Amino acid sequence: MPRKSLTPQIAGSILRYVKDNHMRSGEHLPLQMLADAFRVSRAPVKSALQHLETRGVVRAQLNRGYFLTVDLVHLKEIEVSALEDIEDEEAIYFRMAEERLAGKLTERVTENELMRRYDLPRTKLLRILHRISEEGWIERLPGNGWVFNPALTSKKSYEDGYVFRAVIEQQAMLLPTFVIDMEGLKRVRNSQSRLRDGGYENWSRAEIFKANNDFHETLVACSQNEFFLDSIRRINRLRRLIEYHITIDRSRLPTQTSEHLQILDLIEDGRLNEAAAFLYTHIMGAARIKAPQI
Repeated sequence: MPRKSLTPQIAGSILRYVKDNHMRSGEHLPLQMLADAFRVSRAPVKSALQHLETRGVVRAQLNRGYFLTVDLVHLKEIEVSALEDIEDEEAIYFRMAEERLAGKLTERVTENELMRRYDLPRTKLLRILHRISEEGWIERLPGNGWVFNPALTSKKSYEDGYVFRAVIEQQAMLLPTFVIDMEGLKRVRNSQSRLRDGGYENWSRAEIFKANNDFHETLVACSQNEFFLDSIRRINRLRRLIEYHITIDRSRLPTQTSEHLQILDLIEDGRLNEAAAFLYTHIMGAARIKAPQI
């Protein structure tokens, strides 16, 4: 049985933090401060804040972060409805991903069809669809129609994608333009450490996918070659749904994250040739383990 997302738990922690600290409307909720307080990575905190924003509890300001929009007296009634909605939407989100991957959802769908299928009001459906759109596996058509973008759905296409990633990511690290981004590496090291040290058990499939995507894309970004980075981002969008399906089995995640951390160690020691070789082996090894599950 798949674990629940961290988002409802973190959203509840944020609300309790606000009440315990007697915060008022307009006060800042720093992302890193909350991540440190709850001993999680920034990704689930940001996801929780985004959900709370749709309920009118917080608001995002460009380049400034999130700010509280309600006073303590109104939080209790908001808390119950917000957490229930988040859990419901997470369940529908992953059901939609599974049904699209299984071919139960056609390439083109309308909002009315989806509202009937999932028994949702339009406002809740649109929140889910906008999240999916931001992740790149659906696009809005004129009117109320939506079209699912191409995805890897066969064993062969999935294996081919891994070969492509292994070659591109290894070569990106060997380019003469490769420059180590210490801040970026610190960020993904923190995320991978948290994932290894228990996150693999209770993070949602979306949160796990994002953490691992960030790791690989951060390394490729160090090449300072936009074509390499764009290629990896495209293949990651294509493989998202099939990864959601496979991540139901979490048994290999501690080993995977330990290998990620070992690659970071090699890079920070300046041993780029060793890191590149290990990265290639790591990616191809993951393909050999995961592909039979398709």
